[in-house]
Amino acid sequence: MNHFICIDIGGTAIKYGLIDEQLCLTHTGVTQTPKDGREAILSLLEHLAAHCLTQDPEAKAICISTAGIVDSDKGYVLEANEELMPGYTGAQIQEHLSEKFHLPCSVENDVNCAALAEYHAGAAKGCKSSLTLTIGTGIGGAFIFEGMLLKGHTFSACEVGYMHMDNSSSFEQLGATSVLVSNTARTLQLDPSSINGKWIFEQAAQGNAVCQSSIRDMCQVLSKGIANLCYVLNPEIVVIGGGISSQSDVLGPLISKGLETYLIPPIYEKTRLAFARHKNHAGMMGAYFAYRSKIQ
Repeated sequence: MNHFICIDIGGTAIKYGLIDEQLCLTHTGVTQTPKDGREAILSLLEHLAAHCLTQDPEAKAICISTAGIVDSDKGYVLEANEELMPGYTGAQIQEHLSEKFHLPCSVENDVNCAALAEYHAGAAKGCKSSLTLTIGTGIGGAFIFEGMLLKGHTFSACEVGYMHMDNSSSFEQLGATSVLVSNTARTLQLDPSSINGKWIFEQAAQGNAVCQSSIRDMCQVLSKGIANLCYVLNPEIVVIGGGISSQSDVLGPLISKGLETYLIPPIYEKTRLAFARHKNHAGMMGAYFAYRSKIQ
Protein backbone atom coordinates (compact mmCIF):
# COMPACT_ATOMS: atom_id res chain seq x y z
CA MET A 1 0.00 0.00 0.00
CA ASN A 2 1.47 3.35 -1.08
CA HIS A 3 1.39 6.14 1.48
CA PHE A 4 1.81 9.89 1.05
CA ILE A 5 2.79 12.40 3.73
CA CYS A 6 0.14 15.11 4.06
CA ILE A 7 0.64 18.33 6.02
CA ASP A 8 -1.93 21.12 6.35
CA ILE A 9 -0.44 24.45 7.52
CA GLY A 10 -2.87 26.91 9.08
CA GLY A 11 -2.37 30.15 10.94
CA THR A 12 -3.12 28.50 14.29
CA ALA A 13 -2.34 24.81 13.85
CA ILE A 14 -0.54 22.36 11.57
CA LYS A 15 -2.18 18.99 10.92
CA TYR A 16 -0.23 16.02 9.57
CA GLY A 17 -0.55 12.35 8.75
CA LEU A 18 -0.31 9.66 6.09
CA ILE A 19 -2.88 8.99 3.38
CA ASP A 20 -3.15 5.97 1.09
CA GLU A 21 -4.67 5.63 -2.36
CA GLN A 22 -8.00 4.59 -0.83
CA LEU A 23 -8.04 7.96 0.99
CA CYS A 24 -7.54 6.40 4.42
CA LEU A 25 -5.78 8.85 6.77
CA THR A 26 -3.62 7.33 9.50
CA HIS A 27 -1.07 8.46 12.09
CA THR A 28 -2.65 11.90 12.16
CA GLY A 29 -1.69 14.60 14.61
CA VAL A 30 -1.82 18.33 15.20
CA THR A 31 0.61 20.90 16.59
CA GLN A 32 0.71 24.67 17.00
CA THR A 33 1.99 26.84 14.17
CA PRO A 34 5.19 28.69 15.11
CA LYS A 35 4.90 32.48 15.18
CA ASP A 36 8.61 33.32 14.74
CA GLY A 37 9.07 33.26 10.98
CA ARG A 38 9.35 30.91 8.04
CA GLU A 39 12.55 29.21 9.19
CA ALA A 40 10.79 27.99 12.32
CA ILE A 41 7.88 26.70 10.23
CA LEU A 42 10.22 24.98 7.76
CA SER A 43 12.08 23.37 10.64
CA LEU A 44 8.81 22.07 12.08
CA LEU A 45 7.76 20.73 8.66
CA GLU A 46 11.04 18.81 8.52
CA HIS A 47 10.34 17.32 11.92
CA LEU A 48 6.77 16.33 10.99
CA ALA A 49 7.79 14.79 7.67
CA ALA A 50 10.56 12.83 9.42
CA HIS A 51 8.05 11.61 11.99
CA CYS A 52 5.69 10.42 9.23
CA LEU A 53 8.58 8.60 7.57
CA THR A 54 9.16 6.61 10.78
CA GLN A 55 5.61 5.28 10.28
CA ASP A 56 6.28 4.40 6.62
CA PRO A 57 9.85 4.85 5.36
CA GLU A 58 8.59 4.10 1.83
CA ALA A 59 6.19 7.05 1.64
CA LYS A 60 6.06 8.26 -1.96
CA ALA A 61 5.72 12.05 -1.66
CA ILE A 62 5.12 15.04 0.60
CA CYS A 63 1.83 16.85 -0.04
CA ILE A 64 1.42 20.29 1.49
CA SER A 65 -1.69 22.42 1.99
CA THR A 66 -0.99 25.90 3.32
CA ALA A 67 -2.58 29.21 4.15
CA GLY A 68 -1.52 32.09 1.92
CA ILE A 69 -1.24 32.73 -1.82
CA VAL A 70 0.88 29.93 -3.23
CA ASP A 71 2.93 29.57 -6.41
CA SER A 72 1.99 25.94 -6.86
CA ASP A 73 4.34 25.52 -9.84
CA LYS A 74 7.43 26.32 -7.76
CA GLY A 75 5.96 25.41 -4.38
CA TYR A 76 6.49 28.54 -2.34
CA VAL A 77 4.37 31.07 -0.44
CA LEU A 78 3.90 34.26 -2.45
CA GLU A 79 2.07 36.08 0.33
CA ALA A 80 0.77 35.26 3.79
CA ASN A 81 -1.14 37.16 6.47
CA GLU A 82 1.54 38.87 8.56
CA GLU A 83 -0.68 39.07 11.63
CA LEU A 84 -1.46 35.35 11.66
CA MET A 85 1.85 34.05 10.25
CA PRO A 86 4.59 36.67 10.66
CA GLY A 87 7.56 36.19 8.36
CA TYR A 88 5.99 33.29 6.46
CA THR A 89 5.82 35.07 3.09
CA GLY A 90 8.49 33.69 0.76
CA ALA A 91 8.79 30.26 2.41
CA GLN A 92 10.37 27.90 -0.16
CA ILE A 93 8.56 24.80 1.05
CA GLN A 94 8.87 22.54 -1.99
CA GLU A 95 12.56 23.20 -2.53
CA HIS A 96 13.37 22.80 1.16
CA LEU A 97 11.56 19.50 1.74
CA SER A 98 12.51 17.95 -1.60
CA GLU A 99 16.19 18.57 -0.93
CA LYS A 100 15.96 17.36 2.65
CA PHE A 101 14.12 14.09 1.99
CA HIS A 102 14.78 13.44 -1.72
CA LEU A 103 11.05 13.01 -2.28
CA PRO A 104 8.62 14.72 -4.66
CA CYS A 105 6.80 17.57 -2.95
CA SER A 106 3.78 19.65 -3.95
CA VAL A 107 2.42 22.79 -2.30
CA GLU A 108 -1.07 24.21 -2.77
CA ASN A 109 -3.28 26.85 -1.13
CA ASP A 110 -5.44 25.44 1.67
CA VAL A 111 -8.80 26.58 0.26
CA ASN A 112 -7.87 25.08 -3.11
CA CYS A 113 -7.05 21.85 -1.30
CA ALA A 114 -10.39 21.86 0.52
CA ALA A 115 -12.12 22.35 -2.84
CA LEU A 116 -10.20 19.46 -4.39
CA ALA A 117 -11.15 17.18 -1.49
CA GLU A 118 -14.84 18.00 -1.88
CA TYR A 119 -14.74 17.75 -5.68
CA HIS A 120 -13.04 14.36 -5.83
CA ALA A 121 -14.40 12.70 -2.71
CA GLY A 122 -16.95 14.91 -0.97
CA ALA A 123 -20.02 17.04 -1.41
CA ALA A 124 -19.17 17.98 -5.02
CA LYS A 125 -18.22 14.50 -6.23
CA GLY A 126 -19.73 13.83 -9.65
CA CYS A 127 -20.30 17.51 -10.41
CA LYS A 128 -18.83 19.12 -13.50
CA SER A 129 -18.06 22.39 -11.74
CA SER A 130 -17.90 23.50 -8.12
CA LEU A 131 -17.39 26.69 -6.14
CA THR A 132 -16.11 26.09 -2.61
CA LEU A 133 -16.12 28.77 0.08
CA THR A 134 -14.42 28.40 3.46
CA ILE A 135 -15.87 30.73 6.08
CA GLY A 136 -14.00 31.46 9.29
CA THR A 137 -11.73 34.32 10.34
CA GLY A 138 -11.94 35.37 6.69
CA ILE A 139 -13.58 33.99 3.56
CA GLY A 140 -11.67 31.97 0.99
CA GLY A 141 -12.81 30.58 -2.35
CA ALA A 142 -11.85 28.07 -5.03
CA PHE A 143 -13.43 27.10 -8.35
CA ILE A 144 -13.01 23.79 -10.18
CA PHE A 145 -14.21 23.07 -13.71
CA GLU A 146 -13.98 19.56 -15.17
CA GLY A 147 -11.30 18.64 -12.67
CA MET A 148 -9.16 21.72 -13.31
CA LEU A 149 -8.54 24.19 -10.50
CA LEU A 150 -8.83 27.84 -11.54
CA LYS A 151 -5.59 29.42 -10.30
CA GLY A 152 -5.36 32.69 -12.22
CA HIS A 153 -2.45 34.62 -13.70
CA THR A 154 -0.75 35.18 -10.33
CA PHE A 155 -2.19 32.18 -8.46
CA SER A 156 -4.78 34.39 -6.76
CA ALA A 157 -8.00 33.47 -8.58
CA CYS A 158 -11.04 33.29 -6.31
CA GLU A 159 -9.56 35.36 -3.48
CA VAL A 160 -13.19 36.20 -2.93
CA GLY A 161 -12.78 37.55 0.60
CA TYR A 162 -11.34 40.77 -0.87
CA MET A 163 -14.36 41.29 -3.15
CA HIS A 164 -15.92 44.72 -2.56
CA MET A 165 -19.55 44.72 -1.52
CA ASP A 166 -21.84 47.08 0.41
CA ASN A 167 -20.29 50.49 1.18
CA SER A 168 -17.00 49.26 -0.35
CA SER A 169 -16.47 46.84 2.54
CA SER A 170 -15.00 43.50 1.54
CA PHE A 171 -16.95 40.24 1.52
CA GLU A 172 -15.04 38.91 4.52
CA GLN A 173 -15.37 42.18 6.45
CA LEU A 174 -19.11 41.68 6.25
CA GLY A 175 -19.73 37.93 6.17
CA ALA A 176 -16.95 36.04 7.98
CA THR A 177 -17.58 34.15 11.22
CA SER A 178 -15.24 36.54 13.02
CA VAL A 179 -17.57 39.39 12.02
CA LEU A 180 -20.60 37.47 13.28
CA VAL A 181 -18.85 37.20 16.65
CA SER A 182 -17.75 40.84 16.85
CA ASN A 183 -21.17 42.19 15.80
CA THR A 184 -23.03 39.98 18.26
CA ALA A 185 -20.66 40.86 21.09
CA ARG A 186 -21.08 44.58 20.41
CA THR A 187 -24.87 44.38 20.46
CA LEU A 188 -24.90 42.28 23.64
CA GLN A 189 -22.15 44.45 25.20
CA LEU A 190 -19.88 41.45 25.69
CA ASP A 191 -16.14 40.98 25.30
CA PRO A 192 -15.72 39.35 21.83
CA SER A 193 -13.11 37.00 23.28
CA SER A 194 -15.74 35.61 25.65
CA ILE A 195 -17.96 34.18 22.88
CA ASN A 196 -17.57 32.30 19.61
CA GLY A 197 -19.66 31.15 16.68
CA LYS A 198 -20.75 27.94 18.39
CA TRP A 199 -22.03 29.93 21.37
CA ILE A 200 -24.01 32.24 19.09
CA PHE A 201 -25.74 29.33 17.34
CA GLU A 202 -26.48 27.67 20.68
CA GLN A 203 -28.00 30.88 22.04
CA ALA A 204 -30.02 31.35 18.85
CA ALA A 205 -31.45 27.85 19.24
CA GLN A 206 -32.53 28.79 22.76
CA GLY A 207 -34.42 31.83 21.46
CA ASN A 208 -31.86 34.64 21.83
CA ALA A 209 -33.25 37.26 19.42
CA VAL A 210 -29.95 39.12 19.04
CA CYS A 211 -28.09 35.95 18.04
CA GLN A 212 -30.87 34.96 15.65
CA SER A 213 -30.74 38.39 14.01
CA SER A 214 -26.95 38.29 13.72
CA ILE A 215 -27.09 34.91 11.98
CA ARG A 216 -29.77 36.15 9.56
CA ASP A 217 -27.65 39.23 8.76
CA MET A 218 -24.60 37.07 8.07
CA CYS A 219 -26.61 34.77 5.80
CA GLN A 220 -27.89 37.75 3.82
CA VAL A 221 -24.29 38.86 3.19
CA LEU A 222 -23.21 35.33 2.28
CA SER A 223 -26.18 34.92 -0.06
CA LYS A 224 -25.41 38.16 -1.88
CA GLY A 225 -21.70 37.32 -2.25
CA ILE A 226 -22.43 33.77 -3.41
CA ALA A 227 -25.01 35.05 -5.90
CA ASN A 228 -22.50 37.50 -7.39
CA LEU A 229 -19.99 34.67 -7.79
CA CYS A 230 -22.63 32.43 -9.38
CA TYR A 231 -23.34 35.08 -12.01
CA VAL A 232 -19.65 35.07 -12.95
CA LEU A 233 -18.75 31.37 -12.58
CA ASN A 234 -22.10 29.57 -12.96
CA PRO A 235 -21.11 26.53 -10.85
CA GLU A 236 -23.18 23.38 -10.69
CA ILE A 237 -22.73 23.31 -6.91
CA VAL A 238 -21.67 25.72 -4.16
CA VAL A 239 -19.98 24.02 -1.21
CA ILE A 240 -19.64 25.85 2.10
CA GLY A 241 -16.78 24.79 4.35
CA GLY A 242 -14.93 26.05 7.39
CA GLY A 243 -16.03 25.63 10.99
CA ILE A 244 -19.40 27.15 10.24
CA SER A 245 -20.31 24.23 7.97
CA SER A 246 -21.31 22.24 11.07
CA GLN A 247 -24.34 24.57 11.33
CA SER A 248 -25.80 23.43 8.01
CA ASP A 249 -29.31 22.84 9.45
CA VAL A 250 -29.56 26.53 10.35
CA LEU A 251 -27.55 28.07 7.52
CA GLY A 252 -28.85 25.99 4.63
CA PRO A 253 -32.45 27.31 4.56
CA LEU A 254 -31.38 30.92 5.25
CA ILE A 255 -28.72 31.03 2.53
CA SER A 256 -30.97 29.21 0.08
CA LYS A 257 -33.73 31.76 0.70
CA GLY A 258 -31.26 34.59 0.09
CA LEU A 259 -30.00 33.00 -3.12
CA GLU A 260 -33.57 32.76 -4.36
CA THR A 261 -33.83 36.54 -3.84
CA TYR A 262 -30.53 37.45 -5.51
CA LEU A 263 -30.36 34.91 -8.37
CA ILE A 264 -32.54 34.84 -11.45
CA PRO A 265 -34.68 31.66 -11.54
CA PRO A 266 -32.79 29.83 -14.33
CA ILE A 267 -29.58 30.01 -12.26
CA TYR A 268 -31.11 29.54 -8.81
CA GLU A 269 -33.03 26.44 -9.88
CA LYS A 270 -29.94 24.80 -11.39
CA THR A 271 -27.41 25.63 -8.64
CA ARG A 272 -27.06 23.21 -5.73
CA LEU A 273 -26.03 24.32 -2.25
CA ALA A 274 -24.15 21.87 -0.03
CA PHE A 275 -21.89 21.80 3.00
CA ALA A 276 -18.39 20.34 3.17
CA ARG A 277 -18.03 16.75 4.35
CA HIS A 278 -14.34 16.47 5.17
CA LYS A 279 -14.12 19.09 7.93
CA ASN A 280 -10.69 19.03 9.64
CA HIS A 281 -9.18 16.55 7.19
CA ALA A 282 -10.05 18.50 4.02
CA GLY A 283 -6.65 20.21 3.77
CA MET A 284 -4.63 17.01 4.09
CA MET A 285 -6.87 15.07 1.72
CA GLY A 286 -6.89 17.92 -0.80
CA ALA A 287 -3.10 18.19 -0.62
CA TYR A 288 -2.95 14.57 -1.83
CA PHE A 289 -5.29 15.35 -4.74
CA ALA A 290 -3.21 18.44 -5.61
CA TYR A 291 -0.08 16.29 -5.75
CA ARG A 292 -1.84 13.66 -7.85
CA SER A 293 -3.03 16.26 -10.36
CA LYS A 294 0.47 17.69 -10.59
CA ILE A 295 2.04 14.39 -11.65
CA GLN A 296 -0.70 13.39 -14.10
